[in-house]
Amino acid sequence: MLGHRAYKFRIYPNRNQAILINKTIGCSRFVFNHFLAKWNATYKKTGKGFTYTICSSQLPQLKKELDWLKEVDSIALQSSVKNLSDSFARFFKKQTNAPRFKSKNNKVQSYTTKYTNDNIAIVGNKIQLPKLGLVKFAKSREVEGRILNVTIRRNPSGKYFVSILVETEIQALPKTNMSVGIDVGLKDFAIFSNGTIYDNPTFFRSLEKKLAKAQKTLARRKKGSSNWHKQRIKVARIHEKISNIRKDYLHKISYNIVKNHDIVGIEDLQVSNLLKIIS
Repeated sequence: MLGHRAYKFRIYPNRNQAILINKTIGCSRFVFNHFLAKWNATYKKTGKGFTYTICSSQLPQLKKELDWLKEVDSIALQSSVKNLSDSFARFFKKQTNAPRFKSKNNKVQSYTTKYTNDNIAIVGNKIQLPKLGLVKFAKSREVEGRILNVTIRRNPSGKYFVSILVETEIQALPKTNMSVGIDVGLKDFAIFSNGTIYDNPTFFRSLEKKLAKAQKTLARRKKGSSNWHKQRIKVARIHEKISNIRKDYLHKISYNIVKNHDIVGIEDLQVSNLLKIIS
């Protein structure tokens, strides 16, 4: 059956491409905040907000008033408006909180652009992106399926990543007729009803010490100085490494569970409350 699948790769933009990525992120954030402010103001006055159609129709005029918006990918700006509209739709359905203004100080900065007229393509070990041209990326596997959109992200460590959403044929996992119960505890990470035990990961200990040392060094730096920025990146990279290791550990366990079992039961022991009692 057809389904959506996402691929994530690290990209290596050159200096000019990195500058344009940062400009596009900033412009997308500005457009989102601009229409969010107008949406909130209109709602306070009339009790009704905007719609995607209204915001989208006002975007060309905004680009005429602000020439620097023309430097970046126009589809990325339209995507910001669509994201705002979708956020309000989920809010009115009481699925999420009201949209908030985006800040340039957020840890992860990103923008999304859609596939249209072959503006996105994989060419060898490079990916063609709107306005950026061909960008080198770490092609760890083949991208299979029809490309729908891509999201470019900049992490706090200064690394850039691209997430490619595709529509492709997805094969269902074979039935195993097996079930398992999972007990999440304190001493062990997880205990399965079939006797399998996953220990709590211990490989964070050395990284935690390294992180504490790096954070102490950062605290001694004058905020805003060049040395402070260099140390901030070092701290961010340690955080990123810890996050990657944790995600890898959890993904391997979850994939093993889904692959080998049809029914999974999890016992909720309110571990947070147990920790309060113990402490």
